[in-house]
Amino acid sequence: MPSKTAPESTRTPPQSADRPAPRRPRRHLFPYLILAPAVILELLIHIVPMATGFWMSFVELTKFFIRRWTEAPFAGLENFQIAIDLNTPVGQEFLNSFLVTLAFTALVVGISWTLGMAAAVALQRPFRGRGVFRTLFLIPYALPLYASVITWNFMLQRDTGAVNHFLVNQLGILDSAPFWLIGDNAFISVVVVAIWRMWPFAFLMFMAGLQSIPGELYEASAMDGATPMRQWRSVTLPMLAPVNQTMLLVMFLWVFNDFNTPYVLFGTAQPPAGDLISFHIYNSSFLSWDFGVGSAMSVLLLLFLLAVSLVYLYFTQWKKEKNNA
Repeated sequence: MPSKTAPESTRTPPQSADRPAPRRPRRHLFPYLILAPAVILELLIHIVPMATGFWMSFVELTKFFIRRWTEAPFAGLENFQIAIDLNTPVGQEFLNSFLVTLAFTALVVGISWTLGMAAAVALQRPFRGRGVFRTLFLIPYALPLYASVITWNFMLQRDTGAVNHFLVNQLGILDSAPFWLIGDNAFISVVVVAIWRMWPFAFLMFMAGLQSIPGELYEASAMDGATPMRQWRSVTLPMLAPVNQTMLLVMFLWVFNDFNTPYVLFGTAQPPAGDLISFHIYNSSFLSWDFGVGSAMSVLLLLFLLAVSLVYLYFTQWKKEKNNA
């Protein structure tokens, strides 16, 4: 009986012994290749400078060792002791700068949150000209930082500034033109400029969050007799809780680390009332040429912000789990 054989056209051609098998593409390497540029930039921009600053906080890197910075002697915790020693001018000034920054952050974040929330709620319902108001409110946030703060610097000048001209000559509120960029008024100036720049960010975040709240909730609460204030407390605030949790932490970190606003507004000779901590660390490092103490202050600031962030995230997560239970 003849054996059945496959047709010649369907037979698999034999592979030659010297011909290698085709390699499969290494697809598992593709995600790493995509992430490699971001990881390299993160190392160069954040990780390496952070590690360098941490190392500098433990060495005596003064102006005598700038050219030979790798040979700076090891100082241990001496730089940290100098920074927090309240019996020395360095420690007293650092504490004053920390307290000024705390007050500055509380005022800027609190007032910016209030203005952003009020503006977002006021523009929630459609009316004629709502788009114009939205655009106007976002202008301070869209303007370049240096251009806007320099403009405020000119407006706050004592003799030629628009602020004194308006308060003294136009409204007659003040009898004489005060100094806004020196003395105790410097704190008011930097707070006003920072609020002017920060509150549109809160407004933008709240406006985006309000778009996700169903209108039926407001209609149902209105039928139950809820006033606008009760609707805000019982509907708006609970629904905006996820936005609030993230936005408050981001605003706190941004405002507490603000360097550009006091630097452009006051220059390098900042008054004690406007001596924010990031600017104080800059002056301690680049004006006093004591990079070891300046780096120690930076490490202390980093530890403080990490502690605040961890405590804030812990309590917000604990509150979320308590509400879900």
